[in-house]
Amino acid sequence: MSTPVIVAVAVAIFLGAVGGLMTPIGSWYKDLNKPSWQPPDWAFGPAWTIILGLAAWSAVIAWNAAPDGDARRDVVILFATNAVCHLLWSPLFFRARRPDWALVEVVFLWASLVALVVGLWPISHFASLLILPYLLWVTFAAWLNRAIVRLNAPFAR
Repeated sequence: MSTPVIVAVAVAIFLGAVGGLMTPIGSWYKDLNKPSWQPPDWAFGPAWTIILGLAAWSAVIAWNAAPDGDARRDVVILFATNAVCHLLWSPLFFRARRPDWALVEVVFLWASLVALVVGLWPISHFASLLILPYLLWVTFAAWLNRAIVRLNAPFAR
C-alpha cells in the first residue's frame, strides 16, 4: 500500500473516531426538540463512514494527479483545513452543548468543502466530484443544525 493511501485512510479513521467520541447521544441531546425530517441517530455513523471514505479516496486521487510539489502542497492545505473544520463541529454541538456556536462553525466547514471542490477541480475532476456527497451532507446537516437552534434557543448558560 502506498504512503498516500495509508495517510488518507489513517486520517479518515482518525476523523471518524474523534467525531464519534465527540458525539455523545445522551439525555441532553435526546431532550432537544428536533424537526420531524431528522434522520434516525443510527444513520449518521454509516453516512459519515461513507463520506470520509470518499474524501480519503479523493485525497489519494488528487495527490497522485497533482502535477508538481506546489499542487500537492495545495491538496494538503485544502484537506487539512477541512479536517480542522470537521473536528470543531461535534465538540461545539455536543460537548459544549452549543448548537448555536456549531451553526456558526458549520459555515466554515461548508466553505472548506466548497474550497475542496473548486481547488481539486483543476487537478482531478473525479477527486473533486468525490467531495460532493460530503458537501451535500454538510449542507443538510447545517439545515438540521439551524432547525435545532430555532426549535431550542436560547443556549446560553
